[in-house]
Amino acid sequence: MTIQVRLPRGAQAASSTPRILAHLVDELQPEGGSTMRRYAISFALVSLLLPVTVFSQTRTPDAAVNHFKSALKKSANGDFDSAIEDYTRAIRLSSHFDTSKTQDRLGNSFTDSNSITVIDPFTANAYSNRGLARFKKGDYIGAIEDYNQALEIRPRLAAAYLNRAAALRAKGDLEAAVKDLDKAISLKKDFFEAFNNRGSIRLDLKDTDGALSDLNRALELNNRIAEPYIQRGYVYMALKNFDSALADFNRAMQLSPDMAWAYQGRGTTVMFQGKMLEAIDNFNRAIELDPTIPWSYFNRGLAKVFLGDEAEAEKDFVESLRLKPELKAEMARRIDLARQLRRIGNSK
Repeated sequence: MTIQVRLPRGAQAASSTPRILAHLVDELQPEGGSTMRRYAISFALVSLLLPVTVFSQTRTPDAAVNHFKSALKKSANGDFDSAIEDYTRAIRLSSHFDTSKTQDRLGNSFTDSNSITVIDPFTANAYSNRGLARFKKGDYIGAIEDYNQALEIRPRLAAAYLNRAAALRAKGDLEAAVKDLDKAISLKKDFFEAFNNRGSIRLDLKDTDGALSDLNRALELNNRIAEPYIQRGYVYMALKNFDSALADFNRAMQLSPDMAWAYQGRGTTVMFQGKMLEAIDNFNRAIELDPTIPWSYFNRGLAKVFLGDEAEAEKDFVESLRLKPELKAEMARRIDLARQLRRIGNSK
């Protein structure tokens, strides 16, 4: 492997250097390697539309349907607070109460607390969509509670399992998330979003074989969207199959030219190969498209340290810590490794 960088003081890397360089570049990555850098990639989620059966159910109030439709539009526009309000109104209006009174042995009248009945599947869809809106606001506990309600009404609602898995993952409960995705796939064999998401989590769990199998299946079902290619690119990166990783990131860019995570992935891949200038170009583009990805700044800073531009690297490290303070625990060691790598290049 030739190190395609402009080394300080005009030094050139000798042929005996690449193995050491490759090892050090590998160590430069944050704890957890490429897996850690994928947590922010959009997990595939599903928003449910009005069930066809709602139009034949005279019990469903028109107002509930109208609130549901309004919530869909507001969610699509990113107004999640208003969407949650509309879904809540739809749920209340579509929930029917048995007002019959019962008496206790002392003759006191009361309404049975279990007397609420709901319309299936309308109310389940409203709960699931409200959970999605809460998830997008970062309210993972509230989202899980809504998905639980949806599944209590419709235990075979595959989309609710898919979306609940995303919330569980966000809370760090990867094993429970995998179980939900297993259930979603058992209910819907061609659920490519579920295969995509399970593949992503399996990589988080370092099950590269399982991750690759799931992402291959996702792409068999739908090869027209970028996300599975990006996810699989990170699997190939973990397997040190850099050519395949680059092919997947390039394909993702063809499908979605403005997908920042594709550039982040490609930049990280060529960084593994020691191509620091090319890596920086990719990180630059990732940051242009999405300035909220901390690892783009982190990795660009490390590449700049390797090239000897530590003043500019410091700016990147400051921004990466602003976005993700947890990186601080590893930053000093990674910077030192980048300096070691630079010294090795200069000594040849």
